[in-house]
Amino acid sequence: MKEMTQEERLNYLVEEFKEDSGQYRSLETPRDTEGKKRILRSLMNIRMPRRMDARVTEVQDEYLKERIRENGIVTLPEIPTIADQGSTHAFADKLSVWQGDITRLAVDAIVNAANSQMLGCFVPMHTCIDNCIHTFAGIQLRAECNRQMNQLRIKYGPDYEQPTAAPMLTDGYNLPAKKVIHIVGPIVDVRLTKALEQDLADCYENSLDLCLENDIRSVAFCCISTGVFRFPNKRASEIAVQTVTDWLSKHPEAMERVIFNVFKDEDQAYYEAELQ
Repeated sequence: MKEMTQEERLNYLVEEFKEDSGQYRSLETPRDTEGKKRILRSLMNIRMPRRMDARVTEVQDEYLKERIRENGIVTLPEIPTIADQGSTHAFADKLSVWQGDITRLAVDAIVNAANSQMLGCFVPMHTCIDNCIHTFAGIQLRAECNRQMNQLRIKYGPDYEQPTAAPMLTDGYNLPAKKVIHIVGPIVDVRLTKALEQDLADCYENSLDLCLENDIRSVAFCCISTGVFRFPNKRASEIAVQTVTDWLSKHPEAMERVIFNVFKDEDQAYYEAELQ
């Protein structure tokens, strides 16, 4: 069979995901490429975990891998450590601050700021990290999360939701990262408390413990809880750096690299100040 071009893959996937949705089967397909990309991502975002035809999944994988190549894969040697930038931190050779899209990182694992349902973000085209990771991993990621949650519901009951700071490990599928660590961060409803600060520290510590258990040697943390969960950004960076430093003090040979992945200039400044 002749290999599809990326445009042909996109056209094919839009029509297949429309048909799969049922509800949006008659949706008019945009003529422009960007419009088609938005429709495809939206249909992927809202799709509940269920079986998909193997040919469609195969084309989806080819399409997403090419999209990620176009975005630019970033490998570990391309990410400077804070030692390279003059830091005197005790673990400067193992720590990095990297600003950009976490779905580009070719590391052992990336950390996803998940919700308690653990199925990703269902809001079409939402810019949260949960949506981005599920979009570029492909529909297999939501399916695996669903399988794991179903097993937990068998054990703990049908109303089970993932507790704060309890990490879940999945494959990365089409992402450059081999694995994804999904973790629910604390939500600041009214004011920041010591308990919420401890919950955030537990997110980092428990994720690193999971890395240790699964021979994960490089991990990229997003800024857990600082978005819609309303954890103050500066305090979150202080807790993240202190918790990772304390953990590395106990396990100095366990990790090759821990990356603090930031998206906003504000967060980059906070982490760089903490890691001088």
